[in-house]
Amino acid sequence: ARFLVGAMYSNGIGVPHDHKEAVRWYRLAAEQAYAPAQNNLGLMYYEGQGVIQDYTAAREWLQLSARQDIPGAQFLLGWMYYKGQGVPYNYKKAAQWLRLAADQQLAVAQTNLGLMYLKGQGVPRDDKEAFKWFKLAAVQGEGIAQVNLGLIYLKGQGVPQDLTEADNWFWFAADQGVTAAQVKLAMMYEHGRGVLQDYVSAYMWYCLGTLQGNKIARERFDTMKKKMLPSQIEEAQELVREWLVKHRG
Repeated sequence: ARFLVGAMYSNGIGVPHDHKEAVRWYRLAAEQAYAPAQNNLGLMYYEGQGVIQDYTAAREWLQLSARQDIPGAQFLLGWMYYKGQGVPYNYKKAAQWLRLAADQQLAVAQTNLGLMYLKGQGVPRDDKEAFKWFKLAAVQGEGIAQVNLGLIYLKGQGVPQDLTEADNWFWFAADQGVTAAQVKLAMMYEHGRGVLQDYVSAYMWYCLGTLQGNKIARERFDTMKKKMLPSQIEEAQELVREWLVKHRG
């Protein structure tokens, strides 16, 4: 009950939105060793919501929760070791906590564990392991995993090169608004890699990347316009408008 009251204050459900009250109620539940409350209290300290930001206190509460197999706590604790927040940098410990969360199907943990395998941080560099974790996260809809999976297929890292698969995963991520994927997908369309060459689609994705401030997208966008007929540009602009309406309202 105490945890639920804290959640109500944290989200403003049936009571005024009040982070300080949320912290008070979460603490009462956390002190009774209730793992979800320990996780949420650790998160409040991590973000400085209702309390002064304190990475040390965040780590203490998250560790109590993580030891009770709360995947969100395991992930954030791993992230703190990765970033050196409240603890010394320790890639090995980061990977250990991320793996525990990843094994519980937490997509963001699977993505970051994949990145650690790709870079050889805290674990041996292993493209096949990176691919495995990216794929598990990507099928759950995790955009960063999807773009990295696309890059692996594009480069043939740990798997045979497959430009069609690369295009597919770039599209999934691009359609979620992942800028890096929008730029990569645009390049595939511009040069006809894994798809038929399509300047209209390339223009569309470069334009969307440009709207998010990507410099490469901006440069390619300007170049694309010089290659296209006015009718093609008009068609591409309509696709951009449709995408923005669909995704941003």
